[in-house]
Amino acid sequence: MPIIDMKDMLQHAYDHGYAVGAFDLVSLDFLEAILSAAEQARAPVILSLAESHFGYFDIELMMPAVEKAAERASVPVAIHLDHGADLDSAVRGIKLGCNGVMIDASHQEFSENIRITRAVADTAHACGIAVEGELGYVPGVEGEDAERHPEALAYTTPVEAKAYVERTGVDFLAVSVGTVHGRMKGKPRLDYQRLKQINEALSIPLVIHGGTGLSDAQFRRLITNGIAKINYYTALAEVAGASIRSSASSRKGNSYTNLVRDVRQTVSAEVESKMRLWGSAGRAAEVLARCQPWTPVEHVILYNLSGGDPEQAEMLMAEGRRVLGAIPGVREVVTGKTARENARYRYTWLIRFCHPKVIDSFREHPDHVAFADKLFRPLASDRVSVDYRIETDASTRKRHAASEKKGSHISTRALFGKALF
Repeated sequence: MPIIDMKDMLQHAYDHGYAVGAFDLVSLDFLEAILSAAEQARAPVILSLAESHFGYFDIELMMPAVEKAAERASVPVAIHLDHGADLDSAVRGIKLGCNGVMIDASHQEFSENIRITRAVADTAHACGIAVEGELGYVPGVEGEDAERHPEALAYTTPVEAKAYVERTGVDFLAVSVGTVHGRMKGKPRLDYQRLKQINEALSIPLVIHGGTGLSDAQFRRLITNGIAKINYYTALAEVAGASIRSSASSRKGNSYTNLVRDVRQTVSAEVESKMRLWGSAGRAAEVLARCQPWTPVEHVILYNLSGGDPEQAEMLMAEGRRVLGAIPGVREVVTGKTARENARYRYTWLIRFCHPKVIDSFREHPDHVAFADKLFRPLASDRVSVDYRIETDASTRKRHAASEKKGSHISTRALFGKALF
């Protein structure tokens, strides 16, 4: 499972002077094209899902495909919610499988941006999730980008950037130094001196939104001055559209499948070219070896109810699914009862956490405490529980073992030895 910790991924890029591409996807064609390019280039990659694009696809249908594709990949992958509007957006993204979230309150006043972003960072960090904030404003200049990002350009200042990062605790900062969402008319004029000062003040991975239209030399100077993540979508949409128009004009058939037949190849070629330009090509093995794997946890409870009332059991399970399923970091709550009448335990819970950190944040969450103390424990004194980390194959287990030897992530004993109820 080469989904890896996004903070580790971008810190590696920042420390080694290259940038990871965060490529927005809007269809399965884009998803397959991005991962195909990453594997061809042997590059780490961020699969980015922008909330502003959710009108193009159903995020709850798309995310299982994104997660499965990432798990099958042979290169390191992170899954990122881009331009989340608020705390609810971030919590939903985490629940669906994102292991990085961007909160975009850059259109708000400075103090309000800090308040909103800090709330997201506190919640996400308790779930082991890396957070990107934005300070300054990167506008859209035409078409759909202008509609999604309607405000005027506002540059990030080094002084405000330092205060913002200190007060919000974000892991990465998206900065405004002259780029735009969409394709700028004319040559973009970037403020490299401003970026250099921000980088020196913060010393954390920086992010550029609006990468389309920049020259090779501009990209290189951005990376030299601390940019470790580059968001990229408009050029992908443009080459996909050009491919469809070319297929339509070739008169080889106007069916949907004929029109989109070359989209994956053209999008993949554009993605791969940027990976090679930004320096991430050939880094996959190095990143996999040095960065923590993303390790979801499952919490299992086997129990009997005093009295054994079936209606009471159904009520308890339904309330647990509702209450516990809404706690940040909980991906799913599954309840059930034994298929054999003579089983030692009659009932079970399976609660899926996105990350080992949720073991503690879940246990201490007031909704869990109230449910456990008032409803569950009084009725289920006969119970056993265990937390376990999901392993997928021998290579994954080998990576875990190697990182545990280095002391770089939570031990197996900690995961197996802590009961929550």
